[in-house]
Amino acid sequence: MKRLIAAGLALAALASVPARAEEIKELNFGFISTESSANLAKSFEPLIKDMEKAIGIPVKPFFVGDYAGVIEGMRFKKVDVAWFGNKSAMEAVDRANGEVFVKTAKPDGSSGYYALIVTNADRSDINNLKDVLDCSKGYNFGNGDPNSTSGFLVPSYYVFALNNVDPNKCYKRVVTGNHEANLLSVANKQVDFATNNTENVSRLQATRPEEAAKIKEVWRSPLIAGDPIVWRKDLPADLKAKIYTFFMTYGRLGTPEEITHAREVLAKTSDGWGVFLASSDAQLIPVRQLELFKSKVKVQNDDKLSADEKAAKIKEIDAKLAALEEQQKKLPSM
Repeated sequence: MKRLIAAGLALAALASVPARAEEIKELNFGFISTESSANLAKSFEPLIKDMEKAIGIPVKPFFVGDYAGVIEGMRFKKVDVAWFGNKSAMEAVDRANGEVFVKTAKPDGSSGYYALIVTNADRSDINNLKDVLDCSKGYNFGNGDPNSTSGFLVPSYYVFALNNVDPNKCYKRVVTGNHEANLLSVANKQVDFATNNTENVSRLQATRPEEAAKIKEVWRSPLIAGDPIVWRKDLPADLKAKIYTFFMTYGRLGTPEEITHAREVLAKTSDGWGVFLASSDAQLIPVRQLELFKSKVKVQNDDKLSADEKAAKIKEIDAKLAALEEQQKKLPSM
């Protein structure tokens, strides 16, 4: 553990940045909009307060109505550190000079969650993926934020692309919402089914058990990597060192009382977290592969393209997939 922290601090110290930590008067922490800002603020407030004490400057939460707002906030340096899903983290890395440095884990040390399609527990006509993909019923579908991994990217590929179904053509109405809004829409029978994930279902079970009891799962994805925490690459190296030390020691090092306190805070954060795990941009490779696989399926099913055009586009996608596979072989698993 000490070697891991030391390695992280060394990497941070090597970063070529002109500013120093004392020039940063406060740190803006961005949060993806999985639910209402009020609920997120209440959930993360104890962690933010402990982070303030550890790094020595105020930590200000940054809430906006969608994932894109947090990504753009980081791009324009209004957000310094952010909790993302893997898809939105990829956008932050590619567009906003972000970098993954740790990821969330469960109290038992495992890291990961599952995307879901959920419907109301009363629905006897919707029980599996075949029912979801029945375009003759005129269903109303609750889709997720386009930058959400579990709410959009994963079901877009595994549910719709692989089955050659376009939700906008298949369903009577497609509405977009965050995870909490989609769960409540299903519970209140405002949509027939919606995307979601195991983390937010667990959180609803804890915060609104009556609504959670009205939800049933009809499809589950392969495992998705734990949520990444991303910082701006151009933050001062000494501030990065303080931030990294906080995340990697929180709930691990300190007096028995401090460790117990930190683990109690983490257990009440979001859907219930354990200590953070070291990570890097390497954890985003499967998401990049998924985006390319989805594009490949779309090209293969595009009747407007000639055979030569299809072949050229598929060759280009396959080259990118091969490059990612080689990159993944050279990196430690996350």
